[in-house]
Amino acid sequence: MRAVDVAGTAFRNAFRSRLRTTLTVVAIFIGAFTLSLTNGLGTGINRYIDDTVASVGVDDVLTVTKTDDSVPTEGPAEYDPDQIAADGPPGTTTTALTEDDLETVADVSGVLSVEPVKEVVTDYVRYDGGDRYQLGVAQFLPGMRTELAAGRQIDLDAPEPELVLPEGHVEPLGLGTPADAVGKTVELAVTDGTGEQVTTEATVVGVAEPGVLAMAGAIPNDVLTQTLYDLQSEGAPESRTSRYASASVTFDAAAGAEAQQALVDRLVDAGYTASTLEDQLGTITSVIDGIVLVLNGFAVIALVAAGIGIVNTLFMAVQERTREVGLMKAMGLSSARVFSLFSVEAVVIGLVGSAFGVVAAIGVGRLVGGVSANLLPDLPGLTLVAFDPVSVAVVVLGVMVIAFLAGTLPALRAARQDPISSLRYE
Repeated sequence: MRAVDVAGTAFRNAFRSRLRTTLTVVAIFIGAFTLSLTNGLGTGINRYIDDTVASVGVDDVLTVTKTDDSVPTEGPAEYDPDQIAADGPPGTTTTALTEDDLETVADVSGVLSVEPVKEVVTDYVRYDGGDRYQLGVAQFLPGMRTELAAGRQIDLDAPEPELVLPEGHVEPLGLGTPADAVGKTVELAVTDGTGEQVTTEATVVGVAEPGVLAMAGAIPNDVLTQTLYDLQSEGAPESRTSRYASASVTFDAAAGAEAQQALVDRLVDAGYTASTLEDQLGTITSVIDGIVLVLNGFAVIALVAAGIGIVNTLFMAVQERTREVGLMKAMGLSSARVFSLFSVEAVVIGLVGSAFGVVAAIGVGRLVGGVSANLLPDLPGLTLVAFDPVSVAVVVLGVMVIAFLAGTLPALRAARQDPISSLRYE
């Protein structure tokens, strides 16, 4: 009997007892459906993070701060005049980086460039003498991008002040639609070192959509950042204007992970703390992967139960077809072919159940994706459930392997039957 004949015969035999086989297929369907859907959920969310991660940072930049080993684990910390406010909960501080620190970091092997992060605090933004609204200013680095509702990405090297405005500010400022806002000039105000409020203007070149990982506030180009920083620093003591909470260090990402870790270690030895974008987002992706792993565990339990069903189904099939097996062996069919016949039956059951489960999961995933787009309008571009062809193939092949393993014992029993005893079986 040729391999093709074995496959065809096994497919027909698999559905001899339709009710029993159908119940087994349903059990496999549930496991494959759950496994595909949970994998799709993880793929969709992680893909959204990957697509929007460029709005948080780039892969060739380290955020460097001064390491402070004097912070106590319990109780309040003593006042340190070299500490300045840092991003974080109220009262969070960090040891300031000075110009000397910037030079030290720049001299570390592997560092291509160092740029201090210039903190700018704006008082308000307004358009054409209208109402004034609070507006944060975010740091932006070469290679970063943000999802836009209109306009273009910021040109950091543009000679004139320009910014990308958050979409939520467009209507209150009286700029019309996001498309209408592009090209308009807005007024920004800061308070200088003497306590006086001073203003400057910038052109809106884009409007940013909201998102989980989107930049907080407006995105200025380098000219606007420097202008606001200079206005803010005017009249302030030099000790205040030459201290920075952190610095952005550019390195060669193409050198590989080992070179990157070596650079981080050298910075640590020099007394600084360096973190990459992956470090900052690692917790988010770890939590998502952990949730998906737990959900996949339930799917695997369902598949194990389905495997037990396959064992039971095939044992009963072997019992019912004892004389048939004896006749096939008496006619010269080898034990290996008999084993293959029942093993392929198990694989067919696994294939049918997993195929239906994956197709159903893709259908439900698309339905959920359409609903989530309406329920989560603040997360543009989010596909809650996305399916990777490789993951889908792995699920189907994995279920077929489980089915094959489950069918091994019944197939061995059939292959070892004595043809004479089998022909006498009543």
